[in-house]
Amino acid sequence: MDDHLQPVTAQGQVAFPHVGDPSDRPESTGVERLVLKRGNLFLVANSLGDLAPAGARDLGLFQGDTRHLSGWSLSVMGGPPLCLSSQRSEDFVAQIDMTVTSLHAGDLLGHEPVNFVHLRRDMLIDDVLVDRLTLTNFLERTIDFWLELAWAADFADVFEIRGAHRRGRGRFLTPAVEDGCAVLRYDGLDGRRYATQVRVEGATAEAGGPARLAALTGSHARVEFRLAPAERVEVAFLVGAGIEHGATGRHRGRDEERPLPPRSTPGRGFGERARAAHDAYAAWASGATRFRSSNERFDGALSQAVADLKALTVHHFGAPVVSAGIPWYTCPFGRDALLTGFEALLATPEVARDALRFLAGLQAREDDPARDAEPGKILHEIRFGEMAAAGEVPHTLYYGSADATPLFVVLLCEYELWTADTETVDALWPAAEAALGWIDRADRDGDALLEYERRTPAGLRNQGWKDSHDGVPFADGTPAEPPIALVEVQGYAVDARRRAADLLDRRGSPEAARRLRAAAQAQAEAIDARLWMERRGTYALALDREKRQVDAVTSNPGHLLFSRAVPGPRAAAVAASLLDDGMWNGWGIRTLAAGQPAFNPLSYHDGTVWPHDNAICAMGLSSYGHVQGAAQVLTGMWQAAQHFRQLRLPELFCGLSRDTGRFPVHYPVACSPQAWASAAWFLLLRASLGLHPDAPAGALRIVSPQLPPWLDELVLEGLRVGSARVTLRFLRGPKGAAAEVVELEGGPLRVRVEL
Repeated sequence: MDDHLQPVTAQGQVAFPHVGDPSDRPESTGVERLVLKRGNLFLVANSLGDLAPAGARDLGLFQGDTRHLSGWSLSVMGGPPLCLSSQRSEDFVAQIDMTVTSLHAGDLLGHEPVNFVHLRRDMLIDDVLVDRLTLTNFLERTIDFWLELAWAADFADVFEIRGAHRRGRGRFLTPAVEDGCAVLRYDGLDGRRYATQVRVEGATAEAGGPARLAALTGSHARVEFRLAPAERVEVAFLVGAGIEHGATGRHRGRDEERPLPPRSTPGRGFGERARAAHDAYAAWASGATRFRSSNERFDGALSQAVADLKALTVHHFGAPVVSAGIPWYTCPFGRDALLTGFEALLATPEVARDALRFLAGLQAREDDPARDAEPGKILHEIRFGEMAAAGEVPHTLYYGSADATPLFVVLLCEYELWTADTETVDALWPAAEAALGWIDRADRDGDALLEYERRTPAGLRNQGWKDSHDGVPFADGTPAEPPIALVEVQGYAVDARRRAADLLDRRGSPEAARRLRAAAQAQAEAIDARLWMERRGTYALALDREKRQVDAVTSNPGHLLFSRAVPGPRAAAVAASLLDDGMWNGWGIRTLAAGQPAFNPLSYHDGTVWPHDNAICAMGLSSYGHVQGAAQVLTGMWQAAQHFRQLRLPELFCGLSRDTGRFPVHYPVACSPQAWASAAWFLLLRASLGLHPDAPAGALRIVSPQLPPWLDELVLEGLRVGSARVTLRFLRGPKGAAAEVVELEGGPLRVRVEL
């Protein structure tokens, strides 16, 4: 940031230091984060609602992969207020209560009450960020008081915030005050002018009122108050973020221009905005399965997860899709959206439907090495910030994913089993056919296994879900060299072909179904022949370019169970491997087993615990009859979640053993909420309850249901299976759980319980 953009207080002091290269700034380590989101705009602040320390890489107000506020700091007369509490509701409205004490007035030994001003900070996001400050004077005399908000905007792209060093940046304009608004502007290298607007409501310019706007500059505002005894006064700061003019980018849609919201929205106070947010979340929850159990805290965690799926929904190209996570991945990701959609089917099938529709619309139709695109491939990631639009990263549409394409077919077929929505499935079948064609061609050397290798230096080296640079190691830590055949990708492809064959059978195409099953069987045999490690009792992580087994023991074979691509005798060995002491850390299944040189419980992919990975493994265990193992994973995740704020499972946490510490250890830059972590609860429950729908046949099987010891009763109210809404009640018993149908609407639906 240019020096002349440094915000100053009314006393002329610099409020925020020179930000410099965003990639050089540290994370706000140790800071409890407050996350607010609506639509494509979101805030990650500290627990007080401030963006402090200014420029911290994981804090900011973001819109379209651009940070529109990098600093936002409240100060009051006499010094920092004392925080009493910081809370955030399920509908993403924050309430932060603070007080001003006699210490602020220098009255250490005087007779005034210790706490004499109550300061409430209410924050939410709709089309703008709203920061409402309400002051109440509890002295028995009139007081004069002031507060200030200072701000800064570095307009950093999310890639540079995460560590990318750029050769240059665009031009910062001097902040200005226009029509009563502070406006900060940046001309990006992509030809767009980014802007942030701050306006103050509730304070007048005239003296004599309870709140006077004493100063408004491009970098701060000061409001002075005269408060009578018991008087309550509020003032609000509204922040709009967007693009003023100019737009480039090959795949920009109408909404990608992100114009600034209007500078005034008369008649919309904080209360009205909060009620609108509450009503929107209540409507979303009413359409989802409702979960009631003997454990109220667990009910709260499930309710929060349902709300998170709504909060993480973004809109691009006129369509909704769940984004991956806050703050780094608040954009469409193919793999994440598809797996989240699969996990969420128990709660809300709309997440799956929206993901399928959105990704089908962006499916690759031509070969483009610069974007790792090939006909039939499903999108990996799309970004809307300056670096993507300027061509510095290939993510205007980037297809460097080996697993999103088979997962598209898997989810489409599973969606039909839950919903019998043949209209949507038939409309998307051409995209599935194209995806199946890509799966055939992804076997580069004719060995019945799918390989990947990036075709652009700017692309991802590793293209499975463990896509960090060191995410595919040998046991000794040596990275595998591409082309790579990942074990779970093979399983997804087998599953995609088998499911598609079943779908074609339902539509009267037996010959096409036969060909798909034959290809699936050949691939399943190749997996067993080439990837099984007899000595380690599980499957290899991958084959490298020399066709050597990448011999690290990992969680990836659990995805083979999920795909039902493992012979029965092997499944028991894989299940044992997932739950042995090397893989199980006491809270969950690690990504890579302890005791190997490659193991690092503090890494991103080589020994940490990922909730979505655990949910997939649990579903795999359940699919092979190891329902008690699935319930064990559910229990571990629940015990861990109770140590995270909002009872929310983060993207990942460290894989340190529970034997060496009493609490799960946070991963420093984990996203929270993260879509597939939030949705993991629903797949974990499905795995433990043994639910297997067949909506086209009007049937639901419940196989060997289990409830863990901390859950005596669980009710799934309004569970959707086709046109039916069924309420199921499970009661824990000594050897399993009893299941009963409490209510059924619509249908017909045959429910069969197999114990």
